[in-house]
Parts: sequence; C-alpha cells; structure tokens
Amino acid sequence: MSNSKQDDDAPVTYEDQKKINLFARKNVQLNELRSQVEGKKKVLQNVEDASDDLLLLEDENVNVDFKIGEVFIGHSQDETQDLLEKVKIDLNDDISGLQKESSEIEKVMNDLKVQLYAKFGDNINLEP
Repeated sequence: MSNSKQDDDAPVTYEDQKKINLFARKNVQLNELRSQVEGKKKVLQNVEDASDDLLLLEDENVNVDFKIGEVFIGHSQDETQDLLEKVKIDLNDDISGLQKESSEIEKVMNDLKVQLYAKFGDNINLEP
C-alpha cells in the first residue's frame, strides 16, 4: 500500500514551489484589498449619512464644518453638499479600482489553482 501512496505523490519542482508561493502572495494581497474595500465602504456610508443629515437642516444660512486633512473649514450648506458629493465620487472610484484589482488577482489565483490541482490533486490545499 505504501508504494501506491508514493506513486500518487508528485514531486514538487522549483517551478511548482514558485507557483505555490505566488498563490500565497496573491492571497495576502487579495485579503488586504478586501479589507481596504470594506474600510472605504464604511467611509462612504458615513459620507452618505452626513449628506442625508445635511439635507435635513432647516436653516440654510448655517455654516457647516467640513474636515479637510486635520482641520475643519466652515462652508455653506450648498458648498458642503458639493464637497460631500465629490468625496462620494472619489470613494466610489477608489472602491471600483480596488474591486477591479481584486478580480484580476482572483483570475491569477484561479489559474494557479487549476495548474496546481491538476498536478497535485488532493495532496494540496489552496483554499484561502
């Protein structure tokens, strides 16, 4: 029985090890990108909430403090609404870019999975 088990074990070549390592690096990158997307989605939700709250203000002559970097700058309600819209657009663009990058990494990972599972079968586990 041990001979048949050894026959099933494919030797790991240098190229195979490079593919395994690449898969591991891509997996780490993918997890970091997913974390960044979640963080940006939370910020986007906060910006949308602030925008909604701003619409509820009854006094339109009120100055609204808007944080830029480390300082707060007073703007009119309309100016603040415009700034929030620009922030929303930037965040949506960032999220789209990160999601596109994530899908490209997933394609590479899927290709590597196919290659490595074809050679090693059940002897390798590539599930994140």
